[in-house]
Amino acid sequence: MDWIKQRVMAGERCLGVGAMLGSPMAVELIGKLGFDWVWIDHEHGVSGAHDLLAQLQAAAIHKMPAVVRLPANELQQFKQALDFGAAGVMVPYVNTAEEAAHAARCCRYSPDGLRGIAQSTRAAQFGLAFDDYYPVADENVLTVVQIETPEAVENVEEIAAVEGVDCLFVGPFDLSVSMRLTKQFDHPDFVAALDRVLAACRANGKAAGILTPTLELADAWHKKGFTFLVVGGDGGLMAKALSGLKAHFDG
Repeated sequence: MDWIKQRVMAGERCLGVGAMLGSPMAVELIGKLGFDWVWIDHEHGVSGAHDLLAQLQAAAIHKMPAVVRLPANELQQFKQALDFGAAGVMVPYVNTAEEAAHAARCCRYSPDGLRGIAQSTRAAQFGLAFDDYYPVADENVLTVVQIETPEAVENVEEIAAVEGVDCLFVGPFDLSVSMRLTKQFDHPDFVAALDRVLAACRANGKAAGILTPTLELADAWHKKGFTFLVVGGDGGLMAKALSGLKAHFDG
């Protein structure tokens, strides 16, 4: 397995790129270019089981850890992503400590958690490496919960204190919209929300992550203390490149 949790918890800057087009070749390219991790978006992206599996296989070509954003905080979603070989999961719209605790339990095997045991999964090399994978999986799976609403910000200290949660990850678009401050990332109330998330992470020994809409914000938010970063996505990057190409010839 290609893990990333130790680097994240050590506070290293970890640069990830989102993959939502469902293309294994896009994931392979992200790994080829040397990014620290890939964010396979199983919430908003192409989300069939075979698409997810193929992308995880592509990430493994260059030993790039893959974190899967789940469509929901549901046990079966965790089981599938982790058994397929994800290094971690990201759970959207976590608003309370209870929801965060459920996510943490779903990432761990019984009896400490809710994850069922199967020896012949891809994560355990179809059973050939189960005795190596099983003893270390609970301590190496990265559990990320997303902070995307005012309710989550209000409860962020309790969420950050949940045992088994490793990283709090801000979804800036969802958070700004839910605060009625759509894309106003410099608004004092939005900045205060980010500061509160960061303070909760520091107080509880958790990593802080965020999706960065621009390179300028990536630099600025990293300086503030966010270290687990999504700095682009396959669909957006392709759209920007193709738009620029077309504009060149239209001009």
